[in-house]
Amino acid sequence: MANLSSEFLGIKSPNPFWLASAPPTDKAYNVNRAFEAGWGGAVWKTLGEDPPIVNVNGPRYAASYSNDRRVIGFNNIELITDRPLDVNLKEMRFIKRDWPDRALVASVMFPMQEEAWAKYVPMVEDTGADAFELNFGCPHGMSERGMGAAVGQVPEYIQATTELCKKYARIPVIVKLTPNVTNILPPARAAKAGGADAVSLINTVNSIMRVDYETLSMYPTTDGMGSHGGYCGQGVKPIVLHMIAEIARTQDTADIPISGIGGITDWRDAVDHLALGAQNVQVCTAVMVYGFKIIDDLTTGLSNFLDEKAMTSVRELVGRAVPSVTDWQYLNLNYIEKAHIDQDTCISCGRCHIVCEDVSHQAITSTVDGERRFEVIEEECVGCNLCVSVCPIEGCISMQQLTSGVDPRTGRPVTSEKADWTTHANNPMRSK
Repeated sequence: MANLSSEFLGIKSPNPFWLASAPPTDKAYNVNRAFEAGWGGAVWKTLGEDPPIVNVNGPRYAASYSNDRRVIGFNNIELITDRPLDVNLKEMRFIKRDWPDRALVASVMFPMQEEAWAKYVPMVEDTGADAFELNFGCPHGMSERGMGAAVGQVPEYIQATTELCKKYARIPVIVKLTPNVTNILPPARAAKAGGADAVSLINTVNSIMRVDYETLSMYPTTDGMGSHGGYCGQGVKPIVLHMIAEIARTQDTADIPISGIGGITDWRDAVDHLALGAQNVQVCTAVMVYGFKIIDDLTTGLSNFLDEKAMTSVRELVGRAVPSVTDWQYLNLNYIEKAHIDQDTCISCGRCHIVCEDVSHQAITSTVDGERRFEVIEEECVGCNLCVSVCPIEGCISMQQLTSGVDPRTGRPVTSEKADWTTHANNPMRSK
């Protein structure tokens, strides 16, 4: 069986699944239960200065639901830990003593003042923590105090603050990046320039979930007023994967280790993160919905996947998909695929026909010889994949490659061979 043991920045853990800095890691009770369940590590909920901040005593979360009321995301307005620093440090020390084989990372957020880092960094290190994670991502509350995303959105601040921590730290320093930027590369480069040993991403996405349809105020509110918060969960995974891949495929950032965070609910999500360049993953929202025992499905699923791929370790999976990521201008425009409907599995719901007829290329018939039957009109199909996306039966509609002939739309010959420049080694964008 595949070996799930993980090593990140020299920090060993029995598997690559860590709990992200969040409510599930707010105290020793939670983290102890998580480690008993089998989690490989935990990033302690973000520590700050004393006296601790004050959180709202009211609704802190709002959920986004699927049609069957399954939680697919949270918006939260909770801040960093509101427990005294000495209590957190004491509990961290006990956890590391009791679980020496698990990763314990201290998430921290201190002002951009050298005296603060000089004071608190040694105190945190004394717990036995394996690394720091600098929280440069919190988009609400702390950013109004000049911390969190207020630092993470300014590369110069990222570099300067990372340098402050590295000046006093003896253990590795991870910089947690905010997604609330137009380009993730400048923040990643700034973290590297500041001496960061790794980056983690993403923190939550700035958001307002909805309004209260009775009062027409935003939801949730505290005494009638609300605030933007951070969005997390399955809905943010595509954003995460794009940003991870950008760092992993760009020459001057490709060598910085990545801890992937966001949208991990099952083992497939973890595979996405790892294959696109993350070396381990952090989980929060799924635990807040389903509890710590989901670690069983995560580890079993990942182990089985690695076995199927004849991989003996997680390391073999890391970055495997990165060579396939390029910019649009380098795609092979001579490559042709078209949709095919398997009539044996088709339930004749008509969704493919409706979307193709209304918003696409009118390439799917609704009747054949007077019968309700859906077939692809090959000369009209542009291979957009929309029908595959909306079909409720997995595998019923598939994309099939055309290997000969002429594209009826362009008159150009069809080829299945990709040009040399689409390979990882010769891709011009590999070194952008």
